[in-house]
Amino acid sequence: MRAGDEFFNLYNHDFVRVAVAVPAIRVADPAFNAEQTIALLRQAAEQRAVLVLFPELGLSAYSSDDLFQQRALLDGCQEALRTILDTSASLPLIAVVGMPLQVDHLLYNSAVVLSRGRVLGVVPKTYLPNYREFYERRQFTPGDAARADEITLCGQPGVPFGSRLLFQVEEQPLLTFHVEICEDVWVPIPPSSAAALAGATVLLNLSASNITIGKADYRHQLVASQSSRCLAAYLYSAAGPGESTTDLAWDGHALIYENGTLLAESRRFSQEPQLLCSEVDLERLSQERMRQTSFGEAVLRERARLEGFRTVRCSLDLPRQGRLLPQRRYERFPYVPADPRTRDQRCAEVFQIQVQGLAKRLQFTGLQRVVIGVSGGLDSTQALLVCAQTMDLLGYPRQNILAYTMPGFATSGRTREQAWELMRAIGCQAHELDIRPSALQLLRDIGHPFAQGEPCYDVTFENVQAGERTNHLFRLANLHNGLVVGTGDLSELALGWCTYGVGDHMSHYSVNASVPKTLIQHVIRWVADTERLGPEASETLRRILETEISPELVPGAGDSAGPAQATEAVIGPYELHDFSLYYTLRFGYAPPKVAFLAYCAWHDLEQGGWPDIPPERRHQYDIGTIRAHLRTFLWRFFQTSQFKRSCIPNAPKVGSGGSLSPRGDYRAPSDSEAAAWLRQLDLVPTTE
Repeated sequence: MRAGDEFFNLYNHDFVRVAVAVPAIRVADPAFNAEQTIALLRQAAEQRAVLVLFPELGLSAYSSDDLFQQRALLDGCQEALRTILDTSASLPLIAVVGMPLQVDHLLYNSAVVLSRGRVLGVVPKTYLPNYREFYERRQFTPGDAARADEITLCGQPGVPFGSRLLFQVEEQPLLTFHVEICEDVWVPIPPSSAAALAGATVLLNLSASNITIGKADYRHQLVASQSSRCLAAYLYSAAGPGESTTDLAWDGHALIYENGTLLAESRRFSQEPQLLCSEVDLERLSQERMRQTSFGEAVLRERARLEGFRTVRCSLDLPRQGRLLPQRRYERFPYVPADPRTRDQRCAEVFQIQVQGLAKRLQFTGLQRVVIGVSGGLDSTQALLVCAQTMDLLGYPRQNILAYTMPGFATSGRTREQAWELMRAIGCQAHELDIRPSALQLLRDIGHPFAQGEPCYDVTFENVQAGERTNHLFRLANLHNGLVVGTGDLSELALGWCTYGVGDHMSHYSVNASVPKTLIQHVIRWVADTERLGPEASETLRRILETEISPELVPGAGDSAGPAQATEAVIGPYELHDFSLYYTLRFGYAPPKVAFLAYCAWHDLEQGGWPDIPPERRHQYDIGTIRAHLRTFLWRFFQTSQFKRSCIPNAPKVGSGGSLSPRGDYRAPSDSEAAAWLRQLDLVPTTE
């Protein structure tokens, strides 16, 4: 994004809106088919899409069989194309339509790429199916047989012709697309694979694809796989209403995928024309290719083959002015699937990854006991649940878990009670160890004002308590031949919200270190909902989920049943910080794009779904609030906290959203500046 660009417009954040059309057609009636094509083109322009894909042989109908060899049909398709070209002169988009085309006496199943009254190029089909119900070799010639690399079409000379064409939009260089036709993607090495290595970020497939039982599921697998392997977007259009049903049926299946993620899908078997729209995140694709260095190795290996590609550059006025938000939904909790079934599967897998990591560490060390501090809050609850499951897996008694609740100067009655309830439900060895005497002695030793009776609750006062807890846990581990299990999570590491060294920063093994706070909440909720520990324990877990997130290191003004210190009141909401962390760490997005996506996800309370969060705990955020909390995140993540992450304990990586281990996903200097990110944050408005 540049200064002066409209912030609330998707095209200024490297998105493009694309469309897949499924028109109603008539067999061997090009004039009618042109009318239907034009109607959908106008509809796409109204929705401010800039790239529209139509089905295979859509101007003639795929099921025309030997009629393809009739001059009247071929001439009719040329006239239909002229009509579409004339109309397109006033439409700010690129269209790809299918038609039969005779070149040098041979007939090709072709895709015509056109824009603003001009034919940009023609791509012939490479692989012609000639098995089972398909007889394309009877009428058509494979594209590789073509001798010409330029043709004259509709009176326009010098039109690029061939299967190795890339089309690049000058106003958005990340929008480089390649066209293949139906069977081309069903073969072991599709032409689009090479095209992606040659630079295409968007892959288009004009398909007819009759429907048979189970074929729709396979299309999903095929398109999802090709888009993910190629780190590309993939648009797929199948023929719909109007194709001949002499021997076949058609379901009009249109798909838009982005790197394996389904963005949009048509209604199958609809008798009405359809236009499927969604937005492709071009920067995401570019970032993925930059990060996945094996993609670059593949480019190197295929270099000779890739030299045969030609790039056709075209100009297009992108609709960058005015407010235009994406139609695709961005999850408020990117680490937590909104779909309940998917979410349950994710929670179960997260839990098993954590358990597997701890189990291996215990087996390797030969230790059979673990030592853990239990606060009655989220993180220690999750870690204790992992310890219990690990003991069950290894066949050790849960009494091998030495759990300690360690009240300090600000421990509330609520969290202390929750800690005891949880320990009893787990069936571990439950202990209480008051750290106040040793913490007070240390404060006295260093001459802290609190030891002299002054209410001085500074960072030293807080860290002494955190340090005393950890110090006790390590010495207890020595005494009982156990392993200290850490409880700190990914969100805290991102923000540096932990006490360095002898504090909650350190442990022998840290099971939560790559699990963000928002995901931990849902794993605990999943354990409660599945009643893995029984109904009484589930009730305790739900109370823990409802408890204010707090380190409980600073006392309140008076007696309180709950925590007096609120973490999110100091550093901001974890739900926004986790959102920023995901898109900063996973994709490397600049602050304006992170803020734009956060706005799309969070500005409307009713938009999209909520993953089992009670209505009273649901929030919405305006752009000014998002900007303010993003500033906090950027400063803490890039400027102040890396030194803590550079020496964290071992921990298993859990999700594709990344971890912050210097031995894994993330390596960064401890003394880098946040200035570049904060300067870009200035491009984010404070109000709508």
